[in-house]
Amino acid sequence: MPLKITITFKLYASLAQYLPKEAVENKIDIIIPRDCSIVGVLEQQSVPLESAHLVLVNGFFIPPEKRKTSFLSDKDVLAVWPPVAGG
Repeated sequence: MPLKITITFKLYASLAQYLPKEAVENKIDIIIPRDCSIVGVLEQQSVPLESAHLVLVNGFFIPPEKRKTSFLSDKDVLAVWPPVAGG
């Protein structure tokens, strides 16, 4: 089993500033350790955890209490949005 996997990482709105400069249209493929959790990816990419409001893996919502124990698989898509302000 490979020690590293590739995922698609997407950040939206104000979080887009944390994407590497090579990102295109708010997304980039990144290589992470096979045993990396969602929180691990966010920390690796310097995304403030308190700003990660809506987190989806392959289109499915991951609640905050499961983000440390939810691990990613090869080819997963991790998408993150900040809290929405306004009204």
